[in-house]
Parts: sequence; C-alpha cells; structure tokens
Amino acid sequence: MPDKVVLAYSGGLDTSIIIPWLKENYGCEIIAMVADVGQGDDIPAVVAKAKKTGASKVYVEDLRAEFLTGYVFPTVRAGAVYEHKYLLGTSMARPIIAKRQVEVALAEGAHAVAHGCTGKGNDQVRFEHAYQALAPELKVIAPWREWKLNSREDCLDYAAARGIPVEASRAKIYSRDRNIWHLSHEGGELEDPNHEPHDDMWQFTVSPEQAPDTPEEVKIEFEQGTPVAVNGRALEPVALVDELNAIGGRHAIGRTDLVENRFVGIKSRGCYETPGGTLIVTVHRELEALCLEREVLHFKQQIALKYADLVYYGLWFTPLREALDAFVSSTQQTVSGAVTLKLYKGNIGVSGRESEFSLYQTGLAAFSMDGYNPKDAEGFIRILGLPARVQAPLRRKKPVNERQRSKEFLKATTGLMAD
Repeated sequence: MPDKVVLAYSGGLDTSIIIPWLKENYGCEIIAMVADVGQGDDIPAVVAKAKKTGASKVYVEDLRAEFLTGYVFPTVRAGAVYEHKYLLGTSMARPIIAKRQVEVALAEGAHAVAHGCTGKGNDQVRFEHAYQALAPELKVIAPWREWKLNSREDCLDYAAARGIPVEASRAKIYSRDRNIWHLSHEGGELEDPNHEPHDDMWQFTVSPEQAPDTPEEVKIEFEQGTPVAVNGRALEPVALVDELNAIGGRHAIGRTDLVENRFVGIKSRGCYETPGGTLIVTVHRELEALCLEREVLHFKQQIALKYADLVYYGLWFTPLREALDAFVSSTQQTVSGAVTLKLYKGNIGVSGRESEFSLYQTGLAAFSMDGYNPKDAEGFIRILGLPARVQAPLRRKKPVNERQRSKEFLKATTGLMAD
C-alpha cells in the first residue's frame, strides 16, 4: 500500500470525493496538485476545499502559458482536428497536467499518483499513458475502477453524506471540463443524441440570436504558424487567447455538438465551446492555403489526421508525435501573415489575407493569359491521359487477342489502322 499519493485535483465532483475515499480505503497521505490551465476557478477556494477534505499539502501550478505554447499551438500548427469538429481542448490539457503531477510526485517522494477519470472515458488513457512514459515506477490509483459508485448521482450522495460541497446537482449534472482553450459538456440530457442541449448549458458563448446585429472584424497575425497579434497588438499567448475568446464568444463563434468515437470504443456525445480557438484555427488554414505549395499542403492534411488521433488517444509522449512535429515545423517556416475575419451571429467570413510568403500571383490566377501559354496544357493533358487511352478499348469491349488489342489501341490513339 502506498503511504503517499499525489492526486490531480480540480475540486469538481469526482476529485472532491476522492480525497476522503483515499483516506478511508488506503489510509495514506494525500497531496493535491491543482493545475491552472485557465479553467477560471476560484483557486484559493479549491485549495481550501482540498485541505478541508484531507489533503496534507496542495500544489498550485500555473500551466497556462506552457499549455498554449507547448501543447495547443503545436496542435494548431499540425492542423489536427478530431473527427472533423473537435479542436482537442481536453485532450491537449491532460498530458501537461499529468507531467506536472509526476514531477510533484517525484519531488515529494510519493509512491503513487491518482486521478478522477472514469473507467469508460478517454482521460484515463491520457493520464496513465503519460505516467508510464515519464515515471513507470509510480503506482496508479484510479478510484472509478475500484469503488462501488456507479454514477454521478452516487457521487452526489457520497459527497452529501460527508458534507463535501460540490457545484454539480441532479438538475445540472453535466460533466464539464474547462481550460483557456475550450469548455466541454457531457452527461445529462446530452446522453440522448436526439436531444437538443438546453440554452443554459452554454457558458463560453452567447447564442446566435443574442449575438450583435452588427458584424465585427478581427485581424489575427501569425508568425511561422503561431498566432502573435490581434488587431495590430502583439500579445503574449495567454492574453491573446483570452482576447479572442471574448471576441468570438460574443458573436456565438465556436459551438460544436459532436457524436465522437472514444478511444475505448464507445460512441459518446459532447458539446464543446471553443470561440478563440475556432478563430485561430480558421486563420491558420487560410494562411496555409496562401503560403504552402500544393503537394506539401495535401500531404500535411494526412499528417493532421494522424496527429489528431495521437492527441485524442493520449499518446503525446511518443516518438511518433515528436517526429510529426519535426515535419510540421518544417512546413510552418513560411506560414506568416495576417487574416481579417468578419464575425456575425455564429458565422465566420474572410475579409482579407496577406503574407510576404504568399504563393498566390494575381497575374497567373486572372483570366488573362499574360505569363501563361495555354498551348503548354495540350502535351500535359495528353501525357496525363495516356493510361486512360490505354484502357479505353477495354472499357468498350473485351479484345479477342493481343493483336486485336494492339490494333484497337493504335486506332484509338492515332487514328490509324495496323496491317
């Protein structure tokens, strides 16, 4: 039995009851590690709650800047989006939280780490894969795989019986995860994919009906695939994302309702709010379209799918993810410039694109033939179509023999008949 455990503690429903549960079932010292990834919690209140429920010590780690620069922005540069819609907000946060949790455990001489992830979800994989990659000698305690509590309602009863205050209730029983990049919602009526979310579920964004009746333009600048300025003002990563969250949120930008495939094989339904992130991803795509050569851009789309899978599955600390980052970094050397977006009631329009590395040439793109010889296209098309011309006779009828095949091919390609 471990005598000292470091718990990744948020103060939500699950981790609020895990401290007393660990005390009751393991009789060990518990150190809580609170990771500030921009969730907007009252941190002093979270610390006080952890100590009141049995933690001997509480670490508070401000990970917001590192989260953005080391996890979010690399994923943006990769173009990674899971199953068309999900901008991977929760997925990206778990590795950095687990990493710091391991560092605290090693510094404290703890023998185990613990988390509040359910036994049916993705987060258990994300946390525990990170533990194994960084400190495989640590024991892992996952209460949801051990205790006899089977639902969030059971957790509410457990908390009530021990006088532990929690924000969740039977009326608002959503499981939420918030950080500076996004806010996710699961559970409750969302478990029925045919059920529209209640209006009061959304918290980051206003509804399109409540958004301003006048469009707003926002100009976002990038340097080598990373956002650096908003409306001409250079901003540090945390301030930049906060600013874009406010702008996008008031225009109903970034709402997603998704049925997704969890890593464990279960389909689940989640609703996500990523207002600033949606603006950033949109601008990045527009700049890549302007600045990347066709074959690089198309191949990078394949890389983006694999990168998204790795992040979603919790395989951040892997050689493959690091190798993909090397490829992505090479592609981003010229992805610099600015895009102006027009926001209106949940919609994003593009008002302008500019980059010193733009591959777009107006003279070539225009309908005039200046600088382009259309006769060059004839040979190109003939060579491109050679395989099709070879197959054309076979599509019409089956040749009786090789000699007949040759005759038909010669006639189809030259108009001549062989003797």
